[in-house]
Amino acid sequence: MRIATWNINSIRLRLEQVLRFVRECDIDIICLQETKTPDQYFPTKEFENIGLKYQNYRGEKSYNGVAILSNFKLEDENFINWCGKNDTRHISVKLNKNIELHNFYIPAGGDEPDIYKNPKFNHKISFLNEMKNYFQKYKKTNKILVGDLNIAPLEHDVWSHKQLLNVVSHTPIETSTLIDIIQTGEWADVMRELIPSNEKLYSWWSYRSRNWEVSNRGRRLDHFWVSKKIFPQVKSGVIYKDTRSWERPSDHVPIIVEIDI
Repeated sequence: MRIATWNINSIRLRLEQVLRFVRECDIDIICLQETKTPDQYFPTKEFENIGLKYQNYRGEKSYNGVAILSNFKLEDENFINWCGKNDTRHISVKLNKNIELHNFYIPAGGDEPDIYKNPKFNHKISFLNEMKNYFQKYKKTNKILVGDLNIAPLEHDVWSHKQLLNVVSHTPIETSTLIDIIQTGEWADVMRELIPSNEKLYSWWSYRSRNWEVSNRGRRLDHFWVSKKIFPQVKSGVIYKDTRSWERPSDHVPIIVEIDI
């Protein structure tokens, strides 16, 4: 099974890119973030036409939004309103009756990394702490977690560790909290299990860079985790950079993981 995760930054704006990606990369399940559309406008038929007939999505106008689209039957469709906000940042399903698949879009956190001065950053840290407590309780469950987590946790997950230490997405409070979630929830960070932590690895490049590939000032904000006990079932994983060069691209690129479930 080939599972992909991608912050598409508006599904209606980039629908043809998603359809192309699914066809060209033979994707069985795709998890999307920042779909930015209310449910009644989600392009269900277009995905049905390429075989993704099992669909679970939650969206809102202009912001957030998550979706799971699959060739395989999805069961136990659910979601959590983290921090008590109904802001369409999470959905979950069950695959093959025994593996939970969680799709997240974690708050970006604004510009100032101060929980007292910046309500958006406080929301982000509160969201992470709720996730930590939740997954600690269910760490024995077989799980996959994907999404735009808006944190680059390791030194080589950003283009400059020193320059970004005080920039939201790579501050110590964010990185230590995310690593704590991984450890206490008994997760395997798939891409860092496959690619050594001393190698640069990114999934996002800012629109502000005129030539993103040459400057390569990226961050690894997108993640694919699996329960440690099912990591041996992972066959391969790749961050698919090609889409960043497509016309009017998302600033994020997909992750594709092949796993035997």
